[in-house]
Amino acid sequence: MSVDVGVIAAPDAAPAAPAAGLVPAADRLRLLAARHAADADAGRGLSREVTEAIREAGFARHFVAARFGGTEGSFEDLTRAVISVGEGCAASAWCASLAAYSARFASHLPEQGHQELWGAGPDTFVATGLMPAGRARPADGGWRVTGEWAYVSAVDFADWVMVCAAVAGGEGPPQLRFFTLPRGAYTVRETWDSVGMRATGSHTVVVDDVFVPAHLTLDRADMLSGRNGTSGLPAHNVPFQAVGGLTFIAPVVGAATGALAACTGSITGRRRNHTAELTVVRASGRIDAARHLVEESARVLDRRQFTPERMARNERNAPFAAEMLREAVTLLVGAAGTGGLGEGHALQRFWRDITSATSHVALQYDTAARKNYSEVLLGPES
Repeated sequence: MSVDVGVIAAPDAAPAAPAAGLVPAADRLRLLAARHAADADAGRGLSREVTEAIREAGFARHFVAARFGGTEGSFEDLTRAVISVGEGCAASAWCASLAAYSARFASHLPEQGHQELWGAGPDTFVATGLMPAGRARPADGGWRVTGEWAYVSAVDFADWVMVCAAVAGGEGPPQLRFFTLPRGAYTVRETWDSVGMRATGSHTVVVDDVFVPAHLTLDRADMLSGRNGTSGLPAHNVPFQAVGGLTFIAPVVGAATGALAACTGSITGRRRNHTAELTVVRASGRIDAARHLVEESARVLDRRQFTPERMARNERNAPFAAEMLREAVTLLVGAAGTGGLGEGHALQRFWRDITSATSHVALQYDTAARKNYSEVLLGPES
């Protein structure tokens, strides 16, 4: 199949009335997502009501420029909002977080790309395949792209996808670029079958010899470094290292908070004893500590403290928080006993979601933190 992105009409993204604020809107979304969470888990997908509520709450527009109707919001507000949604449904929070951060990645596109994504309104939903896969070859006015990208969350209801591919030609390692394609220019193969985070719809995107014009591509090196030749907005000029795993750990903090509420609600009568009380107290400390570290990482971004030490600490904070949250939910499952593992109990869903989410590559010490933070602590290797 040979397809040209330039001849496929992008979905309309009609502007929505701005919410009173992302955090209050997220609190309302949390209640809705919680009501749908069990069905979303069983059906392996978020309902249209929830996906539209994510859009209406303002997650997709959070980092979009005000000239397109976007919020130009802060990392702290986004982190608090994602955590709030995660208390009701981890999968909803995961998709909400990615809606915001994917738009921030897309801010590195040329101006014509901004116009194409947000010219009709700021709430365009972009899904991203961050890991390099596939290949691209130069073509007149752009590139032709072919490949498959696994684990692209929220692709079922995204308006566009961004995928990373190697560019053929030249000396040395292949250059990596992101390519932005509208719905209809790619197909989705349903491959997501994880035991947790079932409703994120993290399926495989398949692109078969699609032409992508130059204004819908960007150099991965610019995104990693934070250099943005199109936008001078502070949030659009942040080194990727500084962001660390914040995109993925904030939903887990929310899920662990939801797990704590689900567990404590079940400890009544004979189940309330010295051991159970001690266990939930220990778990709550881990959750609070993780939240503090994650919120600290967001403040570093808003205050633009992009020193090597601060950026490496942000990288370390995410896997450390993930480790504490896994420990916390394990304690909570033990405190709740067999009842907490019943299919109708929210605790077991949070447990599965946290286990699955914290397996993400961005939340592993060795891939996300070991090298850079060890150099902060020990100095460079001799």
